Amino acid sequence: MIQKITVTIAFLTGLGMIFIGVRFLLAPETATAGYGIHFNANGDYSFDYIKGIRDLFSGLLICILALSKQTKALGTTLTLGTMIPVVDMLIVLSKPYNSIAQAIPHISAIIVCAVAGTILLTHKTPSKAL
Repeated sequence: MIQKITVTIAFLTGLGMIFIGVRFLLAPETATAGYGIHFNANGDYSFDYIKGIRDLFSGLLICILALSKQTKALGTTLTLGTMIPVVDMLIVLSKPYNSIAQAIPHISAIIVCAVAGTILLTHKTPSKAL
């Protein structure tokens, strides 16, 4: 049961990442402000496109692994992927105009990735009788 709940949470997280990635690709100024960074891109949205495709890819990978019930691969992806929201949070907190409020989405992602990844990697599935 815990594994099904964890896979569902991972899948929903993947959907959220797809949304974030698409938003960076289609509405870069809105997405950048929501991420916690404020800068004048002067029409150069290279950062936004890099972040957008990274999040879109990660979200699709997580959703595909969840739907195909590849729990060990999903657990590995989530556990290793924890480094992304950690670095994102550090970037956001390095800006003098931000506070912990802008880091909360990143902190939430760190917790979800670390906990779900660990559960999926350590959860033993019962053996099926032959």
